[in-house]
Amino acid sequence: MRWFGILGLVALSECLVTIPLTRIKSMRENLREKDKLRDYLEKHPYNMAYKFVDSADLDPGVYYEPMRNYLDLAYVGTISIGTPPQEFRVIFDTGSTDLWVPSIYCTSPACSNHNVFNPLLSSTLRVLGQTIYLQYGSGRVSGFLAYDTVQIGGLVDESQAFGLSLKEPGSFMEYAVFDGILGLGYPSLGLEGITPVFDNLWKQGLISEELFAFYLSKKEEEGSVVMFGGVDHSYYSGDLNWVPVSRPLYWQLTMDSISMNGKVIACDGGCEAILDTGTSLLIGPHDMVFNIQKIIDAKQSDSGEYMINCDTINTLPDIVFTINGVEYPVPASAYIREDHQGTCYSNFDEGTGGVLLSDSWILGDVFLRLYFTVFDRANNTIGLAPAV
Repeated sequence: MRWFGILGLVALSECLVTIPLTRIKSMRENLREKDKLRDYLEKHPYNMAYKFVDSADLDPGVYYEPMRNYLDLAYVGTISIGTPPQEFRVIFDTGSTDLWVPSIYCTSPACSNHNVFNPLLSSTLRVLGQTIYLQYGSGRVSGFLAYDTVQIGGLVDESQAFGLSLKEPGSFMEYAVFDGILGLGYPSLGLEGITPVFDNLWKQGLISEELFAFYLSKKEEEGSVVMFGGVDHSYYSGDLNWVPVSRPLYWQLTMDSISMNGKVIACDGGCEAILDTGTSLLIGPHDMVFNIQKIIDAKQSDSGEYMINCDTINTLPDIVFTINGVEYPVPASAYIREDHQGTCYSNFDEGTGGVLLSDSWILGDVFLRLYFTVFDRANNTIGLAPAV
């Protein structure tokens, strides 16, 4: 039970609303313990959000929501939907845009392991009968679109559109500790014609600034937060360095280089990178990641993961991500993870497929635990500063 937790009290101030997040056991760890990880990795290689699906599969009048592989996700918060409220543990995900949770009508085994929404119990629910497909890896979750009141801490978002799943094929959610996803990406990434949660919070005057921020604690379980409408300066040191969003779809920026000991080892001449709370690892193009694994002497195991000698945590140098002229070092203690059995793994992984991964990087929680991050929609900028 040590991995499980619930959302604590919501801290309210005049400028912002702070939502505590709990660090949980990831799907990867659950699958590894059940000796099912290799099979899962073969069926579900890492993919970014599927913004575009095969046009042959598109049905008129059907909404397609992007979905991803959340194998390493580790932070959840609690929201409620409906009147009276029904609670769900969700991932606050900057790499997707829409909100979805399972419904009582879901017939898949995965849904039996999670909290499910009962439309019959909510007096404020509206259902328009629109079908949605949640697209991911090698399968497709089917569901429908609904509108209801969503509560995030002390914020009450009225008439919010969200997806309710009817079928979740395969093992995608069966081993997940969270119930659903609350996306915080740009509206252009989400369902067409639907106002995402964050945009509704702003339009309804519930937050004072059009921004949100993440602090992901390095501690085992507690201490992480997402804050809406302002920034709590006690969570970082120094000044925020502001970087322009290069493409307002994901929270994407231009990265200068990745280096070690002053030598560029990846992203030579610049590349694109996405700051993504919906990813735990550091994801990059195959050739660049393979080169880094060689440099740090990580060896591929039978499961496909890259293992590394735990002693190197104390000897390997920092890997430095340079963004907008500012260096952001990531020490070996961050890019190497040690499990509870004393086995160490590389926190670098390669992306396969998807619409962005040919030359782009995804900086997940490994990076975000080191750097407090502000996502400023008003100015289309990202603020970064060392986390305390």
